[in-house]
Amino acid sequence: MRGIHRPDPCPQLSARLAIDCKSCQGLCCAALAFSRCDGFPADKAAGEPCRYLGGDFRCAVHARLGQKGLHGCMAFDCFGAGQRVSGYYPGRDWRSDPALKDALFARFLAVYRLHQMLWLLGETLSLLPAHSLWEEAAALIAEGDELARQPSPGLGEYHRRVSRVLQSAGALVCREAGPAAPGRKRMDYAGRSLRGQSLCGRDMSMALLIAADLRDCNLYGANLCGADLRDCDLRGADLHEACFLTQGQLAAAKGDKTTRLPPRLRRPAGWEG
Repeated sequence: MRGIHRPDPCPQLSARLAIDCKSCQGLCCAALAFSRCDGFPADKAAGEPCRYLGGDFRCAVHARLGQKGLHGCMAFDCFGAGQRVSGYYPGRDWRSDPALKDALFARFLAVYRLHQMLWLLGETLSLLPAHSLWEEAAALIAEGDELARQPSPGLGEYHRRVSRVLQSAGALVCREAGPAAPGRKRMDYAGRSLRGQSLCGRDMSMALLIAADLRDCNLYGANLCGADLRDCDLRGADLHEACFLTQGQLAAAKGDKTTRLPPRLRRPAGWEG
């Protein structure tokens, strides 16, 4: 089987989309709503700081997140939106300047969505079967980067165009990687055992894979865009040619040193081995 990915054609973009918490004002811990049942400290409304957020905008229990069962915190990835938005307001922060809070948090939420899309568009540029979409994806990256500079970017039309490109790219990859699965696309794999199966070319975009057993599976060319991988067992799985996988998805799953990863992604610290 030939490779699905070419070397990352936009390493500078990938670097900008990597999290840098030390350059952020703890925006994910304050701007976002989250719930205890999803592995966060407590039910919290958007705009309300987490009880563990310190005065220095650092998490007071970061070293003990795993011990405390805060898997939602461990898995969250802002795609670099936090440090980007914080950098737009040098010398100011939402605690010492409360008038800034609403605008800052709203901008963070918008840039977070944009950076998610930029990450996936960046992957599109590396997908060999989707070469016919590279020019359009590159133009959308440039447009999205410009939108992120605006205080109140409108994302509706941009999101629709990005979604169309991502869906087309995923279909091209799946078509090349393996025969289509028989019947209708399955969306719910929660708790199912698929251990050792060949999932080459399987469209699992937006699928529920919560606590699914994917140990030793071959996911060559599988589309995992938006799939829910919380507690999904990926030990021994081959993901190195899967497409549209993100760091947050990996961090929410279980894996080990035998799990093969795409080159743009790093092995989560909480994995075995």
